[in-house]
Amino acid sequence: MAFLFETFDGWRNYCKEKNLSLAEVVMEYECEQKGRTKEQIWEGLSRAWDVMKDAVHTGLEEDMTSRSGMINNGAKKVFRFPKAVLSKEFQNLISRALAAKEVNSCMGRIVAAPTAGASGIMPGVLYTLQEIHAIEDKKILEAMLVSAGIALIIEQRASLAGAVGGCQAETGSAAAMASGAIVYCLEGTNDQVFNAVAITIQCMLGLVCDPVAGLVEVPCVVRNASAAAIANSSAQIALADVSSVIPVDEVIDAMGEIGASMETRYKETALGGLAATTTGQRIAKKVLIRDIEILPDEENVS
Repeated sequence: MAFLFETFDGWRNYCKEKNLSLAEVVMEYECEQKGRTKEQIWEGLSRAWDVMKDAVHTGLEEDMTSRSGMINNGAKKVFRFPKAVLSKEFQNLISRALAAKEVNSCMGRIVAAPTAGASGIMPGVLYTLQEIHAIEDKKILEAMLVSAGIALIIEQRASLAGAVGGCQAETGSAAAMASGAIVYCLEGTNDQVFNAVAITIQCMLGLVCDPVAGLVEVPCVVRNASAAAIANSSAQIALADVSSVIPVDEVIDAMGEIGASMETRYKETALGGLAATTTGQRIAKKVLIRDIEILPDEENVS
């Protein structure tokens, strides 16, 4: 029977007992639980990777203006800005995470990894990681399997949904998935992969989900970029064997406890946080009026 991804400690022990890699354990799970062949799983991962890369390209090459007007080609502005804060590589990372998430906000094709609201993090991180370190596609796909295993455990012990656990559950989980993937691709140990997950989540505990006008645009897009940066910093720390101190399973439990105690207005309801500010309310009213004005024309066309 395949490992059921209830704890990171269990995943680690299962790898030791069966002499399997982290990715191989997830592959075993997918084959047994989903009834798919390895070939089908690799094909699905390859398609997902292609969509992620396409989202990055689309966000940096095509017009990304959302219907609300809150998203207006920000990724391209960051990518083309002549002065890098740290390095061109860091600038690329941030702009690519923005780009893929802007594609989602503009109703384009993305991979929900693990959610649409966090869909820029994995593409931005993996695309830039592959470019810098010349990592083969096969290794990237293996890392995506590892990320899926990370998400499975977070989903069971806490949540991946902003409506349940706040933005810590969406961008926090995606950043943890990306950080673990980085460490895996750079030949880190299993303990280092899990340590990266723990450190990442520690950095994002308590983050609320407060979308302005109820749209997954502000502050969601810029949070994807920030989460991509945190994923990289956490991976760097974990690769150096700096301990998270609190074990990863306990960190995930803490995220679940915080999400459960978080007030409803901070969990994707657009009733609190940035959505409740004066400007946020003004934007919401403007978006609502615009939708009402557009609706009759849309009905006539249909």
